[in-house]
Amino acid sequence: MARKPLTQMFPFLLPLRRMQRKLFFYAGMRFDHNTYARTQLNQRLPYEGFFTDSLLINDHSGHDIEYQYNKVFNLKLAAACIDKLVIRPGETFSFYQAIRHADKNTPFKDGLNVEFGKIVGSYGGGLCQLSSLLYWLFLHTPMTVVERHGHGIESFPTTTEELPAGTDATISEGWLDLKVRNDSPSTWQILLSFDEEYMYGAICCEHPIEEEFEIYNGPILYYRKDNHKWQKAEVRRRRRNLSRNVITDDRMLYENVCEIGYDLPETYFACEDKSPKPQSNQSTRSNVQEVI
Repeated sequence: MARKPLTQMFPFLLPLRRMQRKLFFYAGMRFDHNTYARTQLNQRLPYEGFFTDSLLINDHSGHDIEYQYNKVFNLKLAAACIDKLVIRPGETFSFYQAIRHADKNTPFKDGLNVEFGKIVGSYGGGLCQLSSLLYWLFLHTPMTVVERHGHGIESFPTTTEELPAGTDATISEGWLDLKVRNDSPSTWQILLSFDEEYMYGAICCEHPIEEEFEIYNGPILYYRKDNHKWQKAEVRRRRRNLSRNVITDDRMLYENVCEIGYDLPETYFACEDKSPKPQSNQSTRSNVQEVI
């Protein structure tokens, strides 16, 4: 049996542990020789590479709806630090470097987070919805993903069948970040906005878009282990040169493994391959799954 973390046995130590982790987290970035993207331009770059949206309120979380409204508040506070941010050639985007001071003047509210395998209300909860949206945008660019972490457990069924499994990105300040490096010769820009129902994201470029990216699942396997349900999904990416209309690359990016925290039909465990057909990328609009 795995030993419980010290902070789980003695919860009063958790604030001190978080302070320690954050100190080393940001000190590490200060001395890692990366140049982090920090500039927010007022003007929008001219060429849009991809556009997506994400439903804000999850009515089926099983928790007080107030947490959903708090999450939206947190998302808007963090998004203000990222909207119109440019990532120049050679620069690295870090989610936490970008939003580090988002709550300096206005504090975050308590939203839902997963801590020690349980869904709880905690300060700044719900920001994984923004990191997942950003990761989905980045997958549709030639930028290099440096750090990404999938959720250990999928607590609720997906809100859309359009999004491939295993394309979320969880974050935890001091522990887990989302980072991409711009190894391309062009500057890219993140655009974020909101209406009453959705959060919107776009990734734009200073030069005409030369490639189209299609993200899709290969085989998806559902299995049981130690009385838990698991999903293993192959995430693939296909690149197409737009001027020549030819596929230049089609490869597996990674296998994503996560626990399934909701009921599934027995038929899911009857066969190994439950993969959907590859999706068309003719429309650069797709929904991002809300995890919590």
